[in-house]
Amino acid sequence: MVRTPRVRLDQPRAPRRSVWPEYDPESFARFSEKIARFLGTGRFIVWMTLTIIVWVTWNVSAPERLRFDEFPFIFLTLMLSLQASYAAPLILLAQNRQDDRDRVNLEQDRKQNERSIADTEYLTREIAALRMGLGEVATRDWIRSEFQELIKEMDDRRLFPHESDEGDR
Repeated sequence: MVRTPRVRLDQPRAPRRSVWPEYDPESFARFSEKIARFLGTGRFIVWMTLTIIVWVTWNVSAPERLRFDEFPFIFLTLMLSLQASYAAPLILLAQNRQDDRDRVNLEQDRKQNERSIADTEYLTREIAALRMGLGEVATRDWIRSEFQELIKEMDDRRLFPHESDEGDR
């Protein structure tokens, strides 16, 4: 009797083996982004132009036995088409990664703006509460004016004691 091993449900399954090679999509994307960034530089255009000039010059002016691509330059056209067929997807991949970064940055900016607005509203309410509270607090000038009135009233009573008594009756 052949016994099959028990399946353990409390442990994760062992990873499956694949015939395809494994690669890290993030490192591939970073590498392709570097290439796409290089393709968008003036240095690439200069190098590409120099390469084409050397290619054409060599295949026109070199001895016939050393030429590898005759006049219609079909091999050059093939190489340029191959380069373009790889460049387009790499550029699109780089744009997609940039869009993802922009989306994340936009979301972070939006959240920061929301926090700033909430903080501003909170501070506005606090300032309004302080102003209302200060309206009920005795200020130095108000206290000074009250003291001056009391001193004047006391001086008046001391100078004219009978007049103030008559007014109280």
